[in-house]
Amino acid sequence: MSTKAYRINPFITQKNKSIFAGVGVAVVTPFNDQDEIDIEAIYKLSDHLFFSGVSYVVVQGTTGESSVLSYKEKEEVNSTFISAFKDRIPLVLGISSNNTSYLCDLISKTDLSGFEAIMSVCPYYNKPSQDGIFQHFVKVSEASSVPLIIYNVPGRTSCDINNHTIIKLSKFSNNIIGVKEASGNVSRILELRKKTRKDFLIISGDDFTMIDAVRNGADGIISVAANAFPSIMQEAYLSLIWENDNDIPDEINKLQKIESSNFILNDFFNLIFEEGNPSGIKFALKYLNLCNDKVRLPLTEISKNLKNKISVFIKNK
Repeated sequence: MSTKAYRINPFITQKNKSIFAGVGVAVVTPFNDQDEIDIEAIYKLSDHLFFSGVSYVVVQGTTGESSVLSYKEKEEVNSTFISAFKDRIPLVLGISSNNTSYLCDLISKTDLSGFEAIMSVCPYYNKPSQDGIFQHFVKVSEASSVPLIIYNVPGRTSCDINNHTIIKLSKFSNNIIGVKEASGNVSRILELRKKTRKDFLIISGDDFTMIDAVRNGADGIISVAANAFPSIMQEAYLSLIWENDNDIPDEINKLQKIESSNFILNDFFNLIFEEGNPSGIKFALKYLNLCNDKVRLPLTEISKNLKNKISVFIKNK
């Protein structure tokens, strides 16, 4: 892993030494009115996230609409985010396919010099067996010059990476450094925490269950909502990891204790996912004057009614 001098949050590093602990952001890819990559918006959004204290950013995940970007556009997005963040915080690149051979070839041809890790989703549509999933990620880890975070999101892939396979992968290679777990089943994290190696990252991929996930041993979250409210998500994470400590720093002690049932962003989570991601979060970012709400087909902009609801929520925060 790189030895770059990234900004470090001392209240996180006292609890977890990984640069991927805390709040990571599944960042959107802004488009302008001509349906081109909006370079200016990427810089604006990057500053918004950095100065709000997030730990790292994931580029070209599902929220980044990677599936509708051309290869040339992906190179442009990568280079622009790398330039915008200027090595201030770590970047992770989402790079996935349900064709193992194609994916390994793509990884080997992709310039990963600006990224600390790649994140790759469970093969979708093919519905492979657990052994097929295991072998897929073994090949991906061997093809990558940077560490790999596997991504389990059965709601999108129709295929679940079970705990046994994740544990097996964690023990297979030190280049497989963690899992983004977005099944929504928080109880799974308890077993993963006990049976994976000590430095293996367990990252919540679900805004709705982040609080319970961290309390069950997750190292943090890769969040969609944090595009709009990075400071709130970061403060929530800090309050969670310090809540049972007898020697809480004054800065953390001032943070409000949170509960999953009445967390301040619960309604926002529901709103931004109501008509699809990233359509909802992109409108929230438009309201915050950070980027356009344009998405590419087959996604569409959210309804006027939902726009009104999101606007009211943000206005009242």
